[in-house]
Amino acid sequence: MLTKKSILITGGTGSFGNTFVPMTLKKYKPKEIIIYSRDEMKQWEMAMKYADNPQVRFIIGDVRDKDQLVQALKGVDHVVHAAATKIVPTAEYNPSECIKTNINGAMNVIDACNEVGVKTAVALSTDKASNPINLYGATKLASDKLFSASNPVNDNQGTRFSVVRYGNVMGSRGSVIPFFISQKDKGELPITDVEMTRFMISLEDGVNLVWHAFDDMYGGEIYVKKIPSMRVVDIAKAVAPNASQKIIGIRPGEKLHEQMIGIEDAAHTFEYDEYFKILPAINKWSEDPARIGSGKKVPNQFSYSSNNNTEWMEQSELAAWINDNKNKIGKI
Repeated sequence: MLTKKSILITGGTGSFGNTFVPMTLKKYKPKEIIIYSRDEMKQWEMAMKYADNPQVRFIIGDVRDKDQLVQALKGVDHVVHAAATKIVPTAEYNPSECIKTNINGAMNVIDACNEVGVKTAVALSTDKASNPINLYGATKLASDKLFSASNPVNDNQGTRFSVVRYGNVMGSRGSVIPFFISQKDKGELPITDVEMTRFMISLEDGVNLVWHAFDDMYGGEIYVKKIPSMRVVDIAKAVAPNASQKIIGIRPGEKLHEQMIGIEDAAHTFEYDEYFKILPAINKWSEDPARIGSGKKVPNQFSYSSNNNTEWMEQSELAAWINDNKNKIGKI
């Protein structure tokens, strides 16, 4: 689907964009990939990597600015919406700014896509959008609902929108692994709670899920990748096995366990070999054979959380991954 097509990524200088661009260039050979973001320094740094590649272009812009989005999207076939205010405490202390980017920005992306005739758009979501307890999660839930509901009732008319949802990205900037690495020489790592668990996914798996969404989507779906879990105390041991651990308590708006599918969504959720798919309850889309495909309906009381997961990553697996990826941890 993406071969010889024009693709735009909002927030494209972030961790996802830095992985999506080289992988997509290699696999699909698109006509162009446009990085749309508001941080000129990050754009300059990323542009240096692609100075000799005319397939990668950069546009300064904010998803809060619909007029600039419309200009940037002219001639674009597919959109990945990755722009977001996503640091949980930052959102708690700056709620209006979070809402402007995550909700108003999502509305602008949707409206601009429809206005210029973009074919498909996939938004990146988060586990925190499932039964949210913090503002970041609440705004991403609103964004997910906007993307799902904005699909045309007639599948042949208008932009088609879908969502991909996954949890903690291993090694990304600001995440727990690079933080623990930065603290390990102190001999003590801060732990929020001994019972805390997290999903573990690589950026490469996240990119593959987005590719799958583009190929599979009819519109309105939320794709949830099946990934392993780990206890945070075990993540700490994998990073620094000899360091002590100090319990500091949960931060404002933080969950003890990550959840990507709640019981409330079970009635519209279907299982596949490598992922789940939550279908919209509106317009009877959750009963649509085309959207369901080969999926198997999950049980009515089903939920998918990092603490009830059937797949767990061992400390040795994470330690090996850290060793193999040490040059890029915290840099993307």
